[in-house]
Amino acid sequence: MSIPFPSDAWIKAMMEDLNQSQAYAEAAKNWEGDFYFVIEPGGSLDHTVVLYMDLWHGKCREAFEVTDPEARKPAFRLSGPVQTWKKVMTRQLDPMQAMMTGQLRLQGNMAMVMKNVRAAKELVESCTRIPTIFPV
Repeated sequence: MSIPFPSDAWIKAMMEDLNQSQAYAEAAKNWEGDFYFVIEPGGSLDHTVVLYMDLWHGKCREAFEVTDPEARKPAFRLSGPVQTWKKVMTRQLDPMQAMMTGQLRLQGNMAMVMKNVRAAKELVESCTRIPTIFPV
């Protein structure tokens, strides 16, 4: 059964996938930092959606759709239009290339991200394993 993106159900499915992934556990064993993934409107998505993930040493401790973006101050914030997220999640666009070209915007410690490229790639791999319905 496919899950609508972006949604609380989708980010929870990704948390479950990450927590079962040995490849992610190994790649992200030194990662410390939570994220807001900000999905901006496009197609049938008419409002911004914020998804939260607490990533800690190869595990996702918490994940949910955010109702109040001011409630937390995550270490990282990755934002961009839903069409760009879809390209990354369907392997049409490399996530690092998306950030370097401004298609996705990262706020937070870029040096830490660059030291953990393998963890970022495993995060994207997880996205590709979630059966997803994108806004059209």
